[in-house]
Amino acid sequence: MLSYARGAESPALLEETIGENFERTVAAHGDREALVEFATGRRWTYTELNADVDALARALMAVGVAKGDRVGIWAPNCAEWTITQYATAKIGAVLVNINPAYRTHELAFALEQSGVTLLISASTFKTSDYGAMIDEVRAGTAVRTVVYLDTDDWPQLLDCATGAEDLAGRLASLSPHDPINIQYTSGTTGFPKGATLSHRNILNNGFFVTETIGFTPEDRLAIPVPFYHCFGMVMANLGCTTHGATMVIPGPAFDAATTLKSIQDERCTAVYGVPTMFIGMQALPAFAEYDLSSLRTGIMAGAPCPVEVMKRCVTEMHLAEVSIAYGMTETSPVSCQTLVDDDLDRRTATIGRVHPHVEIKIVDPETGETVDRGRPGEFCTRGYSVMIGYWQDPERTADVLDADGWMHTGDLAVMREDGYALIVGRIKDMVIRGGENVYPREIEEFLYTHPDIEDVQVVGVPDERFGEELCACIKVRAGAAPLDAAAIRAFATGKLAHYKIPRYVRLVEQFPTTVTGKIRKIEMRAESAKALGLPVPTL
Repeated sequence: MLSYARGAESPALLEETIGENFERTVAAHGDREALVEFATGRRWTYTELNADVDALARALMAVGVAKGDRVGIWAPNCAEWTITQYATAKIGAVLVNINPAYRTHELAFALEQSGVTLLISASTFKTSDYGAMIDEVRAGTAVRTVVYLDTDDWPQLLDCATGAEDLAGRLASLSPHDPINIQYTSGTTGFPKGATLSHRNILNNGFFVTETIGFTPEDRLAIPVPFYHCFGMVMANLGCTTHGATMVIPGPAFDAATTLKSIQDERCTAVYGVPTMFIGMQALPAFAEYDLSSLRTGIMAGAPCPVEVMKRCVTEMHLAEVSIAYGMTETSPVSCQTLVDDDLDRRTATIGRVHPHVEIKIVDPETGETVDRGRPGEFCTRGYSVMIGYWQDPERTADVLDADGWMHTGDLAVMREDGYALIVGRIKDMVIRGGENVYPREIEEFLYTHPDIEDVQVVGVPDERFGEELCACIKVRAGAAPLDAAAIRAFATGKLAHYKIPRYVRLVEQFPTTVTGKIRKIEMRAESAKALGLPVPTL
């Protein structure tokens, strides 16, 4: 039997824009609680949230934001992030998600490459001075206006809203196939790629992700995962609003205690997270003191789930119906998901079955032929969820999207006889650190700018907490002083996101190569792990 599967055809796809769907939910569930910002105690019914969304939408139109214009958002999780998401969708502006961990190097590229003209931003977050970084890079971009959420900028923008702005007319002019979101994924050639997604892409994916775990208007979802990523804005926000459920934001960024308290106090029925988040919650000394009895379901994604963690999710967190999901930004994101009644094996050893209205196949990376079930090959997917393409980058789009519409993920997978799939490795050299996809080439390109580095190769090595950590194998220029991890961290801090800064540094004389001179990264991973006293990976 071939490694091919096609998802169910029902329920039908939502053939509407995000704004139309949201207004339909408001009409049906206006008095229900839509959004809770737990840290501040602010809360909105669907009717109240819609009023704030419309006010921002009209304000953006009044300051000249046209259909197709790019509006950037650079902020941690907050109610204004969610309001901006739906307001831009209603006016057909393309929301550009900027990772809160970005530094000047990445920020400048994202703003310039996407052509953001209006940027909504926090002033600061944790140790990051967003305002200073924006001032440093703004001159080389198309940004005309910066609106800081925590200053008078935000109310002043809202004051621009006028009833005369034809919001209904703008909303009616939009198509489900219009681009509505750009999400940057780490690039393999030195810079991130802007996956461009339509209303139809992300509205339906959010709907089917939560449909698969049985969401209804009675559900209340704790969202500690970031909004800048599909996990937050699609699987969580759109998953809730397509079902009339409640979005609960525990805090600006993940904190185990705050997330557990929000679940307890808000009587959440569901929670999302990468495995490290669930591990962090379960590791709290006071974990058993929280009342989590309201929980029934949730989603774990971003990395494989350890069996013991899953057992505790079911027995101690009351997540009897927790689901595993797999996907990538380019596919909106989910392609496969486990069912709420799947056994422990399927929830820990696999990524689930094919999603509704989606096709998947496992192919021989060399020939492109679909392999038999049980044999490894490249995971490919096709359907409504596949992105429009990388923003203004047809060449790299063609690298992953073939003429028949199949998205080639670069992941090595196996489809079992029962149709469940599992990821066994990666064709590309991507490292997954704590649910964050990191491409070594991007970090290598940056480290090449260090004056004392002659050559560098970055590989992933095993890590108990994050799954993988980064190790930079460096050839130092003749006569230069030796480099260590502290020196590399000092060089990269403020320029690269923290999760892209290598934890380990090894000084080497040469790299292992094939007879044709290609670097053997698989061998380098094993060598590095052995040298660092870590478990030696088998792939």
